[in-house]
Amino acid sequence: MNGNSVKGIIEAISAEMSENRDYLVALDQVNGDGDLGISMDDGYRAVAEFLNTAQEKDLGRLMMGCGKTFNAFAPSSLGTITSFGFMGMAKALKGKEKVSFEEAAEAMLAGVKNIMEKAGSKVGEKTILDSLYPGVLALVKYAHEPETAVKEAAKAAAEGSEATKQMQAVHGRAAYSAERSIGILDGGSVVGSLIFKGIAAYYEAKG
Repeated sequence: MNGNSVKGIIEAISAEMSENRDYLVALDQVNGDGDLGISMDDGYRAVAEFLNTAQEKDLGRLMMGCGKTFNAFAPSSLGTITSFGFMGMAKALKGKEKVSFEEAAEAMLAGVKNIMEKAGSKVGEKTILDSLYPGVLALVKYAHEPETAVKEAAKAAAEGSEATKQMQAVHGRAAYSAERSIGILDGGSVVGSLIFKGIAAYYEAKG
């Protein structure tokens, strides 16, 4: 992975967010304020545009720039949480201009762990982590075979997202309805699933 592949991956993720913008808005209207699709579409689109003009080759600094850009263009709780992920990756990739797939997978795991630490959240609380964490664990597990890794990660993330229907919300506005949140798919978890769907699409297109 280098700056060019980061750009390609973000563009693929951005395409998924744009395509699912209205769906994410509809999901968020059930227990949130309905801006999820807008903020995720705007955030990833802004990061893709940032990467189009960025001259930085250091992956750590590049990820730091991605995090700051996302936070600025997606002013929401999930926007902040996503920027935590970029910041965690930035720390893991500091000083490197090119890394192996295995190193990239480990950096993404570091990003997810940073989200857990900064947000004070964990798997099973009906959040984006319920798709991100199983997705990134699959990515790391199969990292020696990238094509398999991205497919297994997308599958694990989608299954993790679907599992949120049976969970009770702990964080955010959805937590106010507590037990009534059971049976409802968490929008944030769908965002996490779309991230891995975008990564898989990038590698599939790359051949």
